[in-house]
Amino acid sequence: MPLKVDPKDRKLLMGAACVFVLLVAVAVLFGGESATKAEIPSSYSTASGGAKAAYLLLSQAGYKVERWESPLDQLPQAMGKTLILAGPQEAPTRDERERLKAFLSEGGRVIATGMFAGTFLPENESVPDVLGGMTWKKASALSPSAITRAAPEIVLAPQARWQSYSAAYPLYGDGEHTLVVKYPYGRGEVLWWAAATPLTNAGLKEPGNMEFFLACMGGAKGPILWDEYIHGYRPTLGSSIAHSPVKWLVLQLLLLALAVVATFSRRSGPICKPASEVRLSPLEFVHTLGGLYEHAGTASVAVDICYQRFRYWLTRRLGVASNISVSDLEVAVRDRWSFVDDHFVGILRRCESAKNDPYLHPPAALQLVQELDQYAVRLKLFQGVRKEKG
Repeated sequence: MPLKVDPKDRKLLMGAACVFVLLVAVAVLFGGESATKAEIPSSYSTASGGAKAAYLLLSQAGYKVERWESPLDQLPQAMGKTLILAGPQEAPTRDERERLKAFLSEGGRVIATGMFAGTFLPENESVPDVLGGMTWKKASALSPSAITRAAPEIVLAPQARWQSYSAAYPLYGDGEHTLVVKYPYGRGEVLWWAAATPLTNAGLKEPGNMEFFLACMGGAKGPILWDEYIHGYRPTLGSSIAHSPVKWLVLQLLLLALAVVATFSRRSGPICKPASEVRLSPLEFVHTLGGLYEHAGTASVAVDICYQRFRYWLTRRLGVASNISVSDLEVAVRDRWSFVDDHFVGILRRCESAKNDPYLHPPAALQLVQELDQYAVRLKLFQGVRKEKG
């Protein structure tokens, strides 16, 4: 049986498909080859901001370097190990910070770079500097050390700065701010860089950066752990997808699927006949009658009808003649029911005069009808009528 698609549904489906194809085309056109290269200092990335060249350099130089793709709270015993936190983009958890402190106390070394790297460290005096990271700057040695002897000057794009009053040992600065520091913690040592530029594929070629990078390793004999967990590389497939651009492709596919479901669900769902009002219902009669009075401009007729009904039940309950005057009617109500209201007789007189007024305004007529209804409630005129009908 061929599938029949409503023309409106077909237009909606074709529109969603066109938007999806357009998004894919734009991603391919403007992304190109660089779209597959992450601009983060990852040892997997070959982009200019990646760090695969530095990772291979350490491996070829004889260092025992390996990638770490688990949370920091699962770090192994230090035993001379060096941990590289190259440009983390997320703040650590409490457990990760506590394990990192223990790692340093056990004698481990930590090289932390970038704007948010200070949040991982046990002692942090770094201040973010977003504008400073837009340009590369030369940083000169501030204090004598094995590192500054190997590279008197380095080049980096500082994303942060270290407070000058800190007790950390300053290594490099640009004349205004301290950009590289080190300090001991327990039996370990912390090296903080203002940016990961010296170890990136593009920055490694700048004068002094390679020497600086290798000197920071300090002739490490133990393993060097390059943290890739902070870059989104996770041990499970789901975790890796959640921290990669693939999730946006999945989102587009979900939007397309929702468009398809919305297209056909209206036709395949159960058909429910909407409830219709009975044309003989009292409410429809009231609306129809009110519309006629409004169209004819005879507000006085509505007042006359309500007033005559009010007088009929009032005189019937009092047992008086239906043609009794307003004054005598007010006296009868006061004497028999002890009902005293100076405004009552005024309303009755206004209704007497309004029923013969062809120019009565609808708001004034509405007010008179409402006043009569309130007095009917107070005098309990229609209770018996409602009980009889019930």
